[in-house]
Amino acid sequence: MSRLRPVVRVAFVLFMAGAGVLHFVTPEPFVRIVPPWLPSPLLLVWVSGVAEIALAALLLVPRARRLASYGLVALLVAVFPANVHMALAQVQMDPEHPAPAWFPWARLPFQALFIAVALWVGRR
Repeated sequence: MSRLRPVVRVAFVLFMAGAGVLHFVTPEPFVRIVPPWLPSPLLLVWVSGVAEIALAALLLVPRARRLASYGLVALLVAVFPANVHMALAQVQMDPEHPAPAWFPWARLPFQALFIAVALWVGRR
């Protein structure tokens, strides 16, 4: 397992940083899923994108790794309401290419998986 952790860490860094970059390249899908009760959806998308990129990068710094993993857990918990809103309101990230109705519901458990991975790769 100790040999697998660095490989999974790099894959997770690429995944999270890639998701963060998408917040700037194509922010519209992320803006769509922000719950209507939250202010400034675009600003929230940008802030979460910066956090994803920065915290992912910090996972590569051994002295910052644990703190970065806790930060990613906090971020994943913070964005969970957007995923729930997407499922409940049946919001399509790409209305021109709608996903099946079950898709947003299937995404929800992955937050727990991502949280577990963030904690695991953050260990020394």
